Amino acid sequence: MKADMYIRRIVVVVGLLIGLSVPGFAQHFYFAQMTDTHFGYKDNTNRTAKVVNAINTLPLKIEAVVHTGDIFDECILDTDIVNEAKQTLGALKPPVYYLPGNNDIVEIDEAPAMRDAFVKHFGPVASKAEVKGVVFLMIYSEPLRVDVKVDFDTLGWLRTALKDAGDKPVIVFTHTPISQDFYLNKMHDSWPAENRRKWETLISSNGNVKAVITGHFHRDELDWIGNTPQFVCPPVSSLFNRQLAFRVYEYNNGKIGYRTIYPD
Repeated sequence: MKADMYIRRIVVVVGLLIGLSVPGFAQHFYFAQMTDTHFGYKDNTNRTAKVVNAINTLPLKIEAVVHTGDIFDECILDTDIVNEAKQTLGALKPPVYYLPGNNDIVEIDEAPAMRDAFVKHFGPVASKAEVKGVVFLMIYSEPLRVDVKVDFDTLGWLRTALKDAGDKPVIVFTHTPISQDFYLNKMHDSWPAENRRKWETLISSNGNVKAVITGHFHRDELDWIGNTPQFVCPPVSSLFNRQLAFRVYEYNNGKIGYRTIYPD
């Protein structure tokens, strides 16, 4: 009897160890998002520093921070402002991942130089990381939305990255939501219809994509891409007189919730 009980306990322990090695098993962790810091505009350096301090002093273990673009206010070629941004953001304690927004690489002749500056200081315009068994995909999607003079195959990169992720859960981070933008009391298209359809098809056809996380709108919003939630985070920037904010997300076995935090 005692031998049987001992064997059963060993089987349970071995089963748990095997389960913990399987993607998607008992995944629970926290990560943070900041967006639209717009360095170079008014008091945004001080506002970003407040967010950095708030993240560093949270009573939760933050596994990663993702900045979803518009790091700069069309001034990524200004070395002084870039150094100020890197110094401010460099104080973050968790690993940090970046992607460019429409104000980092602008629809002007200097777009290639702005792209090169982003790559030099913050890494590739699309990247991936694995956080506690969940694949984070940070992707530059502006070429699907506007006529920016940068050669990047957004859909091709995303298609390959989703395939490479296999059966692991995925969270996609990008700057601009595909949903319509509501301001001045009416709706405005944020993506061309055809590219929006292609993005929707790619996201909604992959059951492993647990969420798309964005910024750009400078407000809170929740939309859906098929059965996939699209979260829109409010900004750090004071542009449009917005309140300073960032997000803490809780990933719990494929389900994602969030808390919007206001440091002021």
